[in-house]
Amino acid sequence: MADTATRAIPPRMEFSDEAAAGGAAAAAAEEEEEEAPSPAAEISEVEKSKIGIMRAVVERDDPSAKDVDDFMIRRFLRARDLDIEKASKLFLKYLSWRRSFVPNGVISASEVPNNLAQRKLFMQGLDKKGRPIIVVYGGRHNPSKGSLEEFKRFVVYTLDKICSRMPGGQEKFMGIGDLEGWGYKSSDIRGYLAALSILQDCYPERLGKLFLIHVPYVFMTAWKMVYPFIDPKTKKKIVFVENKKLRTTLLGDIDESQLPDVYGGRLPLVPIQDS
Repeated sequence: MADTATRAIPPRMEFSDEAAAGGAAAAAAEEEEEEAPSPAAEISEVEKSKIGIMRAVVERDDPSAKDVDDFMIRRFLRARDLDIEKASKLFLKYLSWRRSFVPNGVISASEVPNNLAQRKLFMQGLDKKGRPIIVVYGGRHNPSKGSLEEFKRFVVYTLDKICSRMPGGQEKFMGIGDLEGWGYKSSDIRGYLAALSILQDCYPERLGKLFLIHVPYVFMTAWKMVYPFIDPKTKKKIVFVENKKLRTTLLGDIDESQLPDVYGGRLPLVPIQDS
């Protein structure tokens, strides 16, 4: 693979041993990620068997599990390396969380006004694998505008929007985290950890890849605090990109016709609420 070392570790940045290992893991796993079965691939016989067993377990404990499809069950299984007991525990926890956190079945725009007003998240286009593309401007996040609870609702609002826009047979999305202008005013460790928990525990196997771009040195303070809480599977999907290789790196995964125009492509950014 070309340029993986420079793509995985931000230029001129010092990592702790753990953080550096995380960057290396992202690079080393990138090719493995590319070789993984496509989401549209048929469920394997091993997975079919485990899905059947897990479905019986979770439906016994929570009848609402009957409403989910096999692909959702499979995502939870894959998130726990096909361990039925661990996946069932995670899934039942998710069902309980969903009922309490999203009692109406959906988060409305009126429930996240402060976060939407910051115009920090956009969704448009598909990458070369057919995954929806989101762009997040970390420097626009202002935790003083709105509560932590509203931010958590915003995360769910966003992830539900992404999932509802996925083409048939697709299960994952691609993210571009643009940290230009990020500073301590934008830093929100509690928010980052809450978002990470929701993504990993409630929407497992949804993230396909995350490019972190325009990363300032000061961001590494926050990164080192969040890094220990990132699941190993998620770590493999995070790629730091050098500024000088930004466009060529993005074009490796996104056709120019689908690339946001702010990065040299042809698609204008579309706010998540308008997508």
